[in-house]
Amino acid sequence: MTTVIDETTFRQVLSRWPSGVGIVTTAGEDGWHGMTASSFSSVSLTPPLVLVCLDRRIRSHDLLIRNGVFAVNVLGRDHLALGRRFAGMEPGVADRFASGDWLPGATGSPVLTDSAAWVDCRVLQRYPGGDHSIFLGEVVAAGVPRITSPLLFHSRSWGQLADPLPERVELADIAVTDTVGTMGATGGIDAVGDSGGGTGPAGRLADALRRAGVRVRLTRPRSPEDGLGSCSFHATDIPSAVAAAESGIPVIEFTIAPDGNGQAAARMADAVRGAGGPEPALVVRIRDALHPDLARAGLQTVQRLSSTGCGEIVLEEPRGTAHDEGASPLALRRLLQDAVHEAGPVPLRLSLRDHHGLGLVNALTAMKSGVKLFDTSLGGHGNLLASERLVLLCSRMGIGTPVDVPALLALRTALDFARREPSPAWRRSPAHTAAGSQESQ
Repeated sequence: MTTVIDETTFRQVLSRWPSGVGIVTTAGEDGWHGMTASSFSSVSLTPPLVLVCLDRRIRSHDLLIRNGVFAVNVLGRDHLALGRRFAGMEPGVADRFASGDWLPGATGSPVLTDSAAWVDCRVLQRYPGGDHSIFLGEVVAAGVPRITSPLLFHSRSWGQLADPLPERVELADIAVTDTVGTMGATGGIDAVGDSGGGTGPAGRLADALRRAGVRVRLTRPRSPEDGLGSCSFHATDIPSAVAAAESGIPVIEFTIAPDGNGQAAARMADAVRGAGGPEPALVVRIRDALHPDLARAGLQTVQRLSSTGCGEIVLEEPRGTAHDEGASPLALRRLLQDAVHEAGPVPLRLSLRDHHGLGLVNALTAMKSGVKLFDTSLGGHGNLLASERLVLLCSRMGIGTPVDVPALLALRTALDFARREPSPAWRRSPAHTAAGSQESQ
């Protein structure tokens, strides 16, 4: 006995199945044509086959039969307006292709250049499927223009995936010397030229941060006897980079302008690798890469650097404090969607400023975009993102870090204590003593 389900119930059931959204396009004697569709699926890997299902009553159905070709453009989360346009939900639109950047594919079918993905096909077979036809397509070309979350359709409404957060985030303090210099200016501690040689306030603070689980950047090489783990050295030129490599520094950083070619980084890398001894990891910093006017050049530089063998690429936010110089979360999101893709397997690190309190917002935006490494400074010195604030944010959101949170907070308390005291008492403060006790347990 056959039971026929009523159409309303069937529609309700199908609406609970979430799907991606694509624009099916075709080209022929009548020009370009496209429509929004969600009835798309893969069929076979060998040979590469996909299918789309189209209502037999619509014009697109007849055009696919006549043209014998089609493309499916998978829409990203930022393509909602485009999806609605091709679904006929914007009245008065004469040319749907006037919005978006479209190019003819191998079959002539229009391909969206900034889609999440696309396949270009020739019709292999057409099968009846009730009030629809099932078009089996042989894929002749395909591409993934960018990495982005997809646009979704569920319960007759448009939506998007929630952004996954990383399981673990790591920090690098890049302002140890400057932080101690500030303490000296306000608390009677002499400004220290030694930036982490194991002696002097900067060296002691650097070692305390390392023990707390924070990587530390030095501005002068230290000897192996002082300990080199969790340290990086910032080189200002090729001779200083070579000297650092010869001394055994495990991580060497250097800064380049967003010139779009990365040639300066390639020269530095060749020099360091020819220094002899264990090869250090190379970290290339791109100055002002997060400035809106330099975003395109920064992306081109990231693309070049991804093939130089560097260990990390750092995107720096401008040092200025003017309102228009800070990265907005929306602009940062758009940039990182492309930058993470261009970097490939090379990890990206962000050097964020806390412009107008947006530092943590931008850090969360970056984490949702796939970034797991951040420049910070104890107490937020230099308007950098404060180490302790980022660690507390991660702890509240269930994101792991290698940082000993009580020890880091004790160092921050000690830093505040030192800025009030007329002597280098920060090293002897109760908070610092407590941190040392925890480390020895």
